[in-house]
Formats: sequence, structure tokens, C-alpha cells
Amino acid sequence: MAAAPTSGPTVAGLLPPPSSSARIRLPGGGALTKLPGKGDLLALTVDDGVSTEVVRAYTQFAKDTGVRLTYFVNGTYSSWTENLAILRPLVESGQIQLGNHTWSHPDMTTLTKSQIAEQLTRNDAFLKKTYGVGVKPYWRPPYAKHNAAVDAVAADLGYTVPVLWSGSLSDSTLITEEYILKMADQYFTPQEIVIGHLNHLPVTHVYPQLVEIIRARNLRTVTLNDVFLKTP
Repeated sequence: MAAAPTSGPTVAGLLPPPSSSARIRLPGGGALTKLPGKGDLLALTVDDGVSTEVVRAYTQFAKDTGVRLTYFVNGTYSSWTENLAILRPLVESGQIQLGNHTWSHPDMTTLTKSQIAEQLTRNDAFLKKTYGVGVKPYWRPPYAKHNAAVDAVAADLGYTVPVLWSGSLSDSTLITEEYILKMADQYFTPQEIVIGHLNHLPVTHVYPQLVEIIRARNLRTVTLNDVFLKTP
């Protein structure tokens, strides 16, 4: 299978993503929790953006290695404007994909329909203005909490694909570097969607070990756009 070029350097032995001709249709119905089929793909997705330093470090990590990432953004955090200069070129190249994680990370199941819509549309407008990209159809419900009513409002706005996960680095709260690596060892396996967070510093201290796990297992890091055909 021919490989698509990556943005920036790639660590020796780290595989590039599949070619664009290998993209598939999004599976219908329900949330996306895992990449379909059998293969060698790993979707590493990271959320929130509480820490400007962590957003910057993750982005530098991608720039230095060629690792492909999907960021689920809460636009309320200043990290997204403070890191614009380093992040926007990687967004424009497609190496880092942005998704909608709502404006301020509420439990969407506790909101009215108009509040649900406001959370998604405000963040959508912020991403378009700041990064010049539309991020539909992908959104991630905070705390993984959503229901039919929430999904219906989101779908009416073009956000038809709630993205959950099949593995986690478990770093939404402050944990040790050793525990992050334990989780990576468990979940960096083929076709997983793995969630991490842009909030706490320990993950920024273990980038070489994360790359080594990816390389040793011959995994290809991918964004969601690398895997799925764009919807009309």
C-alpha cells in the first residue's frame, strides 16, 4: 500500500499513514469507539487543553516525530490561541486534526437543547475563526455522556459522529509517568481509538517511550480523516 507523505520529520522506523485511497466510509449508527476492521492503525486522540504547556509539548512532539494526532478542543482554554503559531501549520497539513469537544466541557445530558447547540456552535465558530478549518462531523461528548436527545441536536448541526474510545491513557487527572506507560502498553494495539488529555505534564515526559511502543508494534498513527472518507 502506498504511503501518504507526513508533515515534518518521521522517526526512523515509525510508519507513515495509509494512502488516501485506503479511506473507508464511516460506519453508520451510534458512536465511534474503535477503528473498524483488522489492520495496523492507532488513533491517538487528546482532549481539552487546560494546559498551554502541554498543548505546546504535544504539538512539538508531533512536529518532531511525525506522529499523527486528533485534538478534541475546548475553545474556552487560552492554550488554543497561545499555541496558534506552532499548531496551525500542522492542522493545515493534516498531521493534526481538530474535533469539537464543546466550548466549556459540560455534561451535555444536563443541558437544554439550546444550551447543547450553543456549546457546539460556539466552539465550531472559534475553530473556524482561529484555525480556518471546519471540524464536522466529529465531536466528543465530555465525560462520554450523551443520549438520543443530545445526539439529535448535534446531528442537526452537522455533528453526526460522536467519537468515544476503546483505550485510555487515564490521564484526565494527575497520574504518574509509570501509570501512563502502563496504559499505553495495554492500549497501543491495532485499531484502537485511545484517549489522552492536554492537561497535565507527566505525559510530556514519556514521549520517547510512547514512540518506542508504537514503533515496536509496527503501528501507523492516524487521524480520523486519514481513515474515513469525508462526508458531503
